[in-house]
Amino acid sequence: MAALRKMLGDMNGNAATALMRLIETQSKETLTRWAAAYAKEHYLLLIKEEPEIFHQMEQTISAVENFLNKEMTLKELKSHLAGARSAAKEFADSRTADPVSLAAARAVSTACAAAQTPTNAFGFLLYGAAACAYHSAGLSEAAATYDRLAEEELQGALQSLQAVAVPNEPHPVSIRWNC
Repeated sequence: MAALRKMLGDMNGNAATALMRLIETQSKETLTRWAAAYAKEHYLLLIKEEPEIFHQMEQTISAVENFLNKEMTLKELKSHLAGARSAAKEFADSRTADPVSLAAARAVSTACAAAQTPTNAFGFLLYGAAACAYHSAGLSEAAATYDRLAEEELQGALQSLQAVAVPNEPHPVSIRWNC
């Protein structure tokens, strides 16, 4: 079995670079809305077989949606984000967590946290790329296969963000990438 990584994606690859540049042009609200919706559509279903973590992540996405609809304050949302982060950590520490579900749970938790930390609008995709690659190819493929699948996932995410990006966003986030 190949050594599995918790995150996949070439930080210097075309998709990653284009994603980071596009993220820099968008507002925190746009990024949060996109990240939560993308995680809900692409990663949440990968943990459906794990009822406890699935329910936690589903509730967290719902909390982000409520926040975006002005039905919840950021302070209220922060407790949900902390709960999701804690649940993902506990899930990782359990002996039953499979790599697909674990990476997907981390992806959802991190995507939701874009409401607080805009760089998470990129970081969640690295967990998501791992979840999708392991789900698609299984757990014993060569690293090159996982890298190819991760690049494909990042390309899909780039297309998704391009579709919802606000041209000439008046309040883009200020990001200092640490990668």
